[in-house]
Amino acid sequence: MSDTTLPVAAEAKSAPAAEAPAENGFAALGASPETVAALEMMGITQPFPVQSLTLQIALAGSDVIGQARTGTGKTLAFGVPLLDRLLPANGRPQALVVVPTRELCIQVADDLHRAGKTRSVKVVAIYGGRAFEPQVDALRAGVEVVVGTPGRLLDLARQGHLDLGGIRTLVLDEADEMLDLGFLPDIEKILAQTPSDRQTMLFSATMPGPILTLARRFLNQPVHMRAEDPTETSMVPTTAQHVFRAHALDKVEMIARVLQAQGRGLTIVFCRTKRSCDRVGADLAERGFAAAAVHGDLAQAARERVVRAFRTGKIDVLVATDVAARGIDIQGVTHVINYQCPEDDKTYVHRIGRTGRAGESGIAVTFVDWDDLGRWKDINDTLGLPFPEPPETYSSSAHFYEALDIPKGTGGSLPRSARVRVGLQAEELEDIGDTGSSRRRARTDDGPRSGGREHRAPEHRAPERRVAPSTDAPPRSRPRQRTRGAGAATHVATTQSTADGGTSKAAAGSGPTGEGTSASRPRRRRRGSGRGAGGDAAGGEMSPAGETSTS
Repeated sequence: MSDTTLPVAAEAKSAPAAEAPAENGFAALGASPETVAALEMMGITQPFPVQSLTLQIALAGSDVIGQARTGTGKTLAFGVPLLDRLLPANGRPQALVVVPTRELCIQVADDLHRAGKTRSVKVVAIYGGRAFEPQVDALRAGVEVVVGTPGRLLDLARQGHLDLGGIRTLVLDEADEMLDLGFLPDIEKILAQTPSDRQTMLFSATMPGPILTLARRFLNQPVHMRAEDPTETSMVPTTAQHVFRAHALDKVEMIARVLQAQGRGLTIVFCRTKRSCDRVGADLAERGFAAAAVHGDLAQAARERVVRAFRTGKIDVLVATDVAARGIDIQGVTHVINYQCPEDDKTYVHRIGRTGRAGESGIAVTFVDWDDLGRWKDINDTLGLPFPEPPETYSSSAHFYEALDIPKGTGGSLPRSARVRVGLQAEELEDIGDTGSSRRRARTDDGPRSGGREHRAPEHRAPERRVAPSTDAPPRSRPRQRTRGAGAATHVATTQSTADGGTSKAAAGSGPTGEGTSASRPRRRRRGSGRGAGGDAAGGEMSPAGETSTS
């Protein structure tokens, strides 16, 4: 197994000049006329370095490991050869693109659909959070390209709806994430269902040595492409970076001022936890900013709604966890703010890569807590950044205003005259048949499905034990004794017999008077044979000594 590294020549580090489209255009690199026409409809006429390096090798069917900075055209680097190597449609998927997140799945599927529009290539996005039925129907109708996340791909493959036996091209986008420990078992199961003679391509902005070793297990003599010099940083040079040591209680105040900087466009605020996302998003909304949060706990329809509103400019502040950092390409993002220090250098690179894309400029701002200084030092040393000791900064610091071009006197709330965005409520919530928690809650409100425990009303359960016994029930083995009634009857009978002058066993007792004795004997008998020695079944009271009193 060989691995060829092709460094970029000095003249290939920037997009070729428009004066020579015949020499440097996609057509000159071997792309089909249909694909070239579709790219021109998208406004894309000149390839980026990673595309220039990859197209001819990938079109020949070779396995490729592509590495380039974020925002430099990796999707079309594998998308163009993937589309041009499709055979006439036969109803079976011929190309499979595996991505780590749902948002990236939607984006890649849309890009491939537009690039194959002139040939009516059928592309379907397969990811979790949506109902199975529309995706199954699309597969049954016949598709050429499938873009999906590992979990849903495996689910449909196990159910027999997704046939991977006809895959000719397999792409792992954001390969370092896909081949991480959490995704490796799923990737191996997917690869086991594809033909061994397939073409495999891996693309990512970061790909450390151990990941490369792992990736080569799945590739056949791959060609390793690097779209930048090995001595260059993996970050886009057009992005200006600022790092400040900030207090946790002052961060929202600082963000509110950054959002009022000169020339600020769409902005992404990255948080480390979902709870922080919700809190920061709510705080910014209360201050008048058109902000919304997106993270993994939201239902899929809500996640897509927020991203659509951000793309269309209905909101201009997206507060997100790292779910939005992997490969999301949204035009007009001028600022990226790290509300909390990233976990590692790879996360930092992917976060700030959401701005400064496709040759545009951008600004990345990172807030570092006192507790995160050690983590930030590791990131700084690994990436060779010039911020070993971030300056202590507050929302009132003069150097903070100057560095980010914030007008003097800017406060912590957006003036009402500047609140021109329509907000998230203007974006319609699409009914996609969510399979998440919100769908379960909705089902509970509308009434559960038949067969569930909740289907039986409470009044239909417990009362069954209180129904009177049937007349067909077998008789008791011993008749019930009416203790209170029996005692009263005996007392009445004995009194009547004594008054008439007759003799009885009760009157012949050993007591001094027959009347008193006849009344006390039944009580003593019932005490021993009735409810226990400590109480009187006929209603006698307990004396302090524990004996029964009949007075």
